[in-house]
Amino acid sequence: MHGIVLACGNSQLPMITQRDDVHVVPARPGKDHVDQHLDAERLVVVGTDADLAAVGVRLLRKEKLGSVTLGYVPVGDSPVASLWGLSTDPARALDIALNGDVDPVPFVRDDVGGVLMGLGVLSPVRGVGYSDADNTLRGQASRIECTPDPEGGLGLVVRIVNKRLLGSRVRESRPRAFQLGCLPTTAVLDGHKHPRPVDKWTWYRHTEDLRLVRGV
Repeated sequence: MHGIVLACGNSQLPMITQRDDVHVVPARPGKDHVDQHLDAERLVVVGTDADLAAVGVRLLRKEKLGSVTLGYVPVGDSPVASLWGLSTDPARALDIALNGDVDPVPFVRDDVGGVLMGLGVLSPVRGVGYSDADNTLRGQASRIECTPDPEGGLGLVVRIVNKRLLGSRVRESRPRAFQLGCLPTTAVLDGHKHPRPVDKWTWYRHTEDLRLVRGV
C-alpha cells in the first residue's frame, strides 16, 4: 500500500522527510495544507496528537471519514498511541501507518467544531455534568478526563477525578455523550489548550467511525 504523509511542525524526522510521498506542513495544519490531500485513500500524520486532531477536523468537515484511512506516527508523548496500542518507534509506526489494516474506532466530537483523538481534560471544575441521561457530577471536581472508548462501547470514557489527601477518587462512565455546565474552566484537548475559558462543554460520538490504522 501507499499513502500521502504529512510531516507536521517541528516533528520532521530525516527518515520520513526524505521520502518522495512526504509533505511538510505546519503544526496543527488547517484546510490550506490538508484539504488538497483528502482525495487520497490513505493519509499518514507524523506529529503530535494535536496535529492528528487538526487533520481529523478536516476529514470531518469535508465528509471524508468514510473514504480516507488515517495512519499516525506519534512524535513525543501520545495518549492516542497509548489508547490504541500504536507503536512509538518511528520506523515501525510508519510501516504500520502505510501498510497496516484499518480498524474503525469511535470518532469523538465536541460542540465547538473540534474533535478529540486521545485525551481531553477540563480542570478545575465546579458545575453539573451528565453522561447521557445520568447525572454524574453535581459540585466540584479536580478535573474531568475524556477519551474515546478503546473497547468501542457507546463511544466515550469519562473520568471525574477528585484529589484527596490519600490518592484520588475517580468515577468512570462510558456514555455516548457527556455534557457539562460549569463556572469558567480550562479545556486542554489532545495537548492543546483551548484559547478561552469555557463554561459549558459537550463531547459526543460521531455517527461515523474513524478509519484508523492500528496494525492489529
